[in-house]
Amino acid sequence: VDTVNAVLEEGGKFAAEVIQPLNLSGDQQGCTLDKATHAVSTPEGFRQAYAKYVEGGWPALSTDPAYGGQGLPHLLNQCLYEMLNSANQAWTMYPGLSHGAYECLHEHGADEQKKLYLPKLSSGQWTGTMCLTEPHCGTDLGLLRTKAEPQADGSYRITGQKIFISSGEHDLAETIVHLVLARLPEAPAGSKGISLFVVPKFVPKADGTLGARNPITCTGLEHKMGIHGNATCQMALDGASGWLVGHPNKGLPAMFVMMNAARIGVANQSLGLTEVAYQNAVAYAKDRLQMRSLSGPKAPERAADPIIVHPDVRKMLLTARAYAEGARALALHTVLLLDQELSHPDHEVRKACADEVQLLTPVLKAFFTDNAWIATSHCMQVYGGHGYIAEWGMEQYVRDARINMIYEGTNTIQSLDLLGRKVLADNGKKLKAFGKRIIDFVEEAGVREEIQEFVNPLADIGDKMTKRTTELGMKAFQNPDEVGAAAVDYLRVVGHLCFAYFFARSAKIALAKKDSGDPFYTAKLHTARFYFAKLLPETASLIRSARAGVAPLMAMEEALF
Repeated sequence: VDTVNAVLEEGGKFAAEVIQPLNLSGDQQGCTLDKATHAVSTPEGFRQAYAKYVEGGWPALSTDPAYGGQGLPHLLNQCLYEMLNSANQAWTMYPGLSHGAYECLHEHGADEQKKLYLPKLSSGQWTGTMCLTEPHCGTDLGLLRTKAEPQADGSYRITGQKIFISSGEHDLAETIVHLVLARLPEAPAGSKGISLFVVPKFVPKADGTLGARNPITCTGLEHKMGIHGNATCQMALDGASGWLVGHPNKGLPAMFVMMNAARIGVANQSLGLTEVAYQNAVAYAKDRLQMRSLSGPKAPERAADPIIVHPDVRKMLLTARAYAEGARALALHTVLLLDQELSHPDHEVRKACADEVQLLTPVLKAFFTDNAWIATSHCMQVYGGHGYIAEWGMEQYVRDARINMIYEGTNTIQSLDLLGRKVLADNGKKLKAFGKRIIDFVEEAGVREEIQEFVNPLADIGDKMTKRTTELGMKAFQNPDEVGAAAVDYLRVVGHLCFAYFFARSAKIALAKKDSGDPFYTAKLHTARFYFAKLLPETASLIRSARAGVAPLMAMEEALF
């Protein structure tokens, strides 16, 4: 515990003192591209902040000691990154993507590739990114056209175009390790014909020093609505040298290691935005004077009451707080499972943890990012007219949060993945395993009166989810479009099921500690009660909408749109 607390305290200082002061200026300045040299400059201070990050050893926190890492749990890294994302999401994306590249090479790279790339990615001397999307295809990677031609020396000559590549070019590190999806000659059509290659910006020599510049270059920067401080690049590969990672035509499963890490990372970005928007809005609501409370003055010595006395302001603040606390609990639970998947001595435990991580990953990505859009919008609303004025910083959180719902697989894609691949594909096996956690908790709670206000609605939504899943499976068997019609509503109900479970668990602990005098537990109980009373009821309308099925969506002919 002392080690964990010391790491997080120092991580908090770095977030608050080094990168948070760059958030607003980074958004205003953005990145710039020199079209003559293809070099990208990050906003002022970003490069110096990254140097301090590397000097502090932060990139190596949870990486393998065999490659220079500190070997601490991914759980701890998750906590660090929540604070970094609260402080400056755009900056945090540069080192954040490196973790996914590291994990992908750690699992699928050849021994020579691991020895060459992992120590430098672990130290932060090099950064990583993934090159998937092409101008004509986004999520449907089976359509990609980038070609990889084998060379006599064992390398591949890679040619193609990629777009929307976060951190694809920058001036923070001495080189960038790109993981690129491409097709070999005679590869099967579709997603079964995709291979994965490591394509470094500078080709490293055997001793790790940098050699020739590889022709993978940034040809343009995307002008986004938010996250301006991170370079989102159009990339051209003009016969760039690459090396196969894993097996030919098996690139997509290998890349899913990085994609799933990125999806959990995006969820964490939205958790960070939810938390920082909440903290700012609370401070403003306590200070801003507007009107009197409807039930009489609460600050009679002042010209007006602070707006935190007004019920709807409280509702907006508590919505953000509940979505942050629920997300934090579910995120840490998921990353703890990931730690167990990677290191538990029992194979069966590792397999069970891997299954649950697979189930929860699309929930984290979609539910957290949807909620962050709601929460940051609410927190901007608390500011009134000041909320949409740039120097207050709140409108930036809203713009940044809106992007998170789209990239790394839109939230509709996450919903289809959850319902189609993670639930119906195995007849609900993974979902039932998570449901058993809920059943065990409800049975353990028994009939204790003080916890029934949390247990009863949890048990109720659990029962409804079981019935709805069975019903959906039968309808989907008759018409697969029923999955597409219900998926988004379905995922949101699963998200609420998860949050209800963790708020009930939290409430049980808080009830046991309610006489401790610690206001943390008092606040936790209030937040849990708010969640069950004001947010969980959304599930009733979602279930009704999902049950309406596909007919209202598909009945109208295209010509009438």
